[in-house]
Amino acid sequence: MFNFFKKTKKPENLSQVLKKLENLEKEINTISNGLEELKKEAKFFIQKVGVVRYNPFSEVGSNQSFSVALLDSNNNGVVITSLYTREGNRVYGKPVKNGESDYSLSAEEKKAIEKAQLLDRS
Repeated sequence: MFNFFKKTKKPENLSQVLKKLENLEKEINTISNGLEELKKEAKFFIQKVGVVRYNPFSEVGSNQSFSVALLDSNNNGVVITSLYTREGNRVYGKPVKNGESDYSLSAEEKKAIEKAQLLDRS
């Protein structure tokens, strides 16, 4: 699509130089427009991640349970919690909007969201 590094004949006169410059300008405009579109879309990519490991039950050793928050630039996304016990593992997902959820959040889930929000890149 773009011929920045493609070897071509050197321009021999001013009109060929101007034609080359015109083509380069078109290609740069196309790249700039594409970059602007990516910037708009990037707001909705996962940009912030917060992880909290913990031990919710005394009968299980080490911190094998965790909560992870995955948020975009508007603090929208999801918090996922995995509770590990000797009998099995339970996984829960809760939607997050503006750093809050309509579902009740555990202290660990709130902490994971707070950690993710600390990674604000704006």
